[in-house]
Amino acid sequence: MTNKAKFLSTIVFTVFSIGNSWGQEAYPNKPINLIAPYSAGGDSDLAARAFAAFAQAPLGQNIVVVNKPGGSGIIGSDFVRRATPDGYTLLLARPGSQSILPALAPENTKYKWDDFTIVGMLELNPYGCAVRKDSPFKNYEDLADALKTRGTKLNYGTAGIATTNDMGPRLLFTLLNLGDKVPQQIPYKGTGEATSALLSGQIDFSCGSIGTMLNLIKDGQLRALLVTTPNRYKELPDVPTAAELGIGDMSQIIGWSGIYAPIGLPKPVIDKLVQSLMELDKNPGWRNTTEKIGSIPNIKGPKEAAEFAKNQYETYLNLGKRLNIIDKLN
Repeated sequence: MTNKAKFLSTIVFTVFSIGNSWGQEAYPNKPINLIAPYSAGGDSDLAARAFAAFAQAPLGQNIVVVNKPGGSGIIGSDFVRRATPDGYTLLLARPGSQSILPALAPENTKYKWDDFTIVGMLELNPYGCAVRKDSPFKNYEDLADALKTRGTKLNYGTAGIATTNDMGPRLLFTLLNLGDKVPQQIPYKGTGEATSALLSGQIDFSCGSIGTMLNLIKDGQLRALLVTTPNRYKELPDVPTAAELGIGDMSQIIGWSGIYAPIGLPKPVIDKLVQSLMELDKNPGWRNTTEKIGSIPNIKGPKEAAEFAKNQYETYLNLGKRLNIIDKLN
């Protein structure tokens, strides 16, 4: 090889090496945005902030929680779906935005349940129904009787159409055979807003993840009437389960949180994020924080999380057919 050829070869190798090193720059090297698709103070916000607080150590970067509420979670979710798949825009996935809407309103939802890279699961949220402390409904039986006799005169709050806050009452009304004599739904931008409305007396009752209501229930400002967990929730041992009350089908409704990203996320980035989830699972600080906000730590990797997400989608698809609401939401 001539000296000129050797020189050109060296230049090509150097340029390639520099370009290759740039392309393999360690992830993450800047802050990560975590999109919570509902308003501040609700389940997605609480889960996102717990994740951000404790996952920044294993990731080595700050995680910035950005609330993008609207469209029952569609706006924030679709923002992440369309984002550059580089690991710097993540989604705090929730059942309403990731399972219920794709199942019940596929024409109005801008994505399918699997139009994301499913990184993993974070937690499960015990689900239940509650009233304020001065409500005339002292227990589930009181509420059920009122729903049967004057359902149209009552109202209830949700985090929007096609969320677990919405689906739980819809199923309950069906189990009670209310027909079209149902309470008026008042949709808010998140569970936190619905809980505030319940506390202030703007609505008669609300069903949703217990976490948002837990401290208010413990303080006596709200009263829980039922939970949908298989066994009594340890934080509220005096509250009966749906199965105990003869409405076991309500156990299909449960909240959860996961970490999603755009399709096309590079494997090294996925591996780093999954590794951070596994570290989180061993962190007593995150586990304690998650339990304090009323959730159950439930870390799962990509495969198990995808299987769970598919099962949730199919559950609500079947439930939508049973309740005859799919066409009504499209």
